[in-house]
Amino acid sequence: MLLRPPALQQGDTVYILSTARKITLEEIQPAIKKFEEWGLKVIVGETIGKEWRQFAGTDEERKRDFQKALDAKNVKAIICARGGYGTVRMMDDLNFDEFMKSPKWVVGFSDVTFLHVHISNSIGIQTLQAIMPFSFPNATQESIESLRNELFGIRNAYKIHPHSLNRTGNAEGVLIGGNLSILYSITGTKSGMNTSGKILFLEDLDEYLYHIDRMMMNLKRSGKLHDLAGLAVGGFTEMKDNKVPFGISAEEIIAEHVAEYSYPVCFSFPVGHVSDNRALVMGRKYTLQVQPEAVKLF
Repeated sequence: MLLRPPALQQGDTVYILSTARKITLEEIQPAIKKFEEWGLKVIVGETIGKEWRQFAGTDEERKRDFQKALDAKNVKAIICARGGYGTVRMMDDLNFDEFMKSPKWVVGFSDVTFLHVHISNSIGIQTLQAIMPFSFPNATQESIESLRNELFGIRNAYKIHPHSLNRTGNAEGVLIGGNLSILYSITGTKSGMNTSGKILFLEDLDEYLYHIDRMMMNLKRSGKLHDLAGLAVGGFTEMKDNKVPFGISAEEIIAEHVAEYSYPVCFSFPVGHVSDNRALVMGRKYTLQVQPEAVKLF
C-alpha cells in the first residue's frame, strides 16, 4: 500500500491548475466557492486563463505551474481543473523530490490518469481520482461530498445496484486504473502500470466501440488483465459506432475480454465522465464485494 498524504484541515491551502486543456477563471468559480465553504484557502495557478492551441498554456508553462504546486510547502492538495488532453506532454522531467518529502493530494480524473499511474508507480504516493472544478456545476451532491470526505480524512464506502453483466465474488487489492484511453496509451512506457493482484477500474468517454475493443485487446495481450484481483467498470459515456455497427456495447466488449478469468467484475460503478463521479483513492487497499443483491467497495 502506498503512502497516504495527510488529511486536510480547515485553513489549509489547495492549488487549482490545469495540466491539459484550457479553462477560464469563471469556469472554476463554483469549485472555488465550494472549497472556501469547506474552510480552505485557494491559490489559482498561472495556467488558469492561459491559452496555447487547445492547452492551458505551453507545455513548459503547464509544467512550471505544476512544479510550483508540487514544491509549495503550504499547499496541501493540487486540484487539476479539467482533463481533455495534454498532461502527458508536461510530465517528463518533473521533479518530485519536495513532493516526496511532503506528500499532498493530487486530484482529478480523465486525462489526469497519467499523473495517478505515474505517481503510484514511480513515487509510491496515493492520489485521488475525483471530480474536477470543471465538473462541479453538473456534479451530484454525492460526488462532491465524496471528494470532501477523502480530502478531510473520511473514508468513503460505496454500495451500488447489481448489473446483469456482473460476475460475483469478493476481492481485496490495491486500487489502480482510470481512463482506458490513457491506460492504453502508456502501456509499454515508463509510466505503465503494474496490475498484478490489483483491483482495476476503467472508464472512458467519446470513443468508437471498435477502439474500445482494440484497447481491451492491448490490455489483455500485454498481461494487464490476467492477474487482477477484481475489475470495476465505470461510465463508458457517449460511445460512438461506425456505419457498420460493432454489434455490442462497450460494457459487453469488456465482459467478453475478461470472460475467461475468475475474478469478480462489476459494471455501472459511479465513476468517470458521469455526473455521479465518486472519489476513489489510487494506491489504497480496497475490498470489492460483487454479490447478486448489491456491489460494495470499501
